[in-house]
Amino acid sequence: MSNTIVDAFAFCRVGDQRDGVTPVAGLARLAAEAAMPDGEIRWSFHGGRHPKGYPQLSMAVEGEVSLVCQRCLLPFSYAFATQSLLLLANDETEADATEEALDDESIDVIVGSAALDLLQLAEDEALLAIPLSPRHPQCPGGAAIPAPEKPDSPFAVLHKLKK
Repeated sequence: MSNTIVDAFAFCRVGDQRDGVTPVAGLARLAAEAAMPDGEIRWSFHGGRHPKGYPQLSMAVEGEVSLVCQRCLLPFSYAFATQSLLLLANDETEADATEEALDDESIDVIVGSAALDLLQLAEDEALLAIPLSPRHPQCPGGAAIPAPEKPDSPFAVLHKLKK
């Protein structure tokens, strides 16, 4: 069995931890989003218990991936770093009830299993960290793209007409 596939509930119960470095090329979904499958992600998981008694996974994922700028269509390196707290539930019904009981948007509740793939969770987190429409802060060979002008609000236009 792979070092990244764990019994999620046992992992949390004993306070286990795993970390590693995985090349982007080894993560099919992330590599498909990348301009080039170079780079790597570093990931870390720590099992434990939430103060309210739920099994929890603390996850940190960081790395660098090559993306295509949607302005100039040139590749650029995008760095990201995320940290998440995941609580485990036995099924979807319990997950929904736990989310409702906690009423905390910063905590996600997932269904745990005896064969939870930590590397897949790390890839999911990396995919969520990259922008939907990636762009350079400043495209090569050109000036920074100015922010679009904010149009006058309809109320400001009415105020000008009133004068």
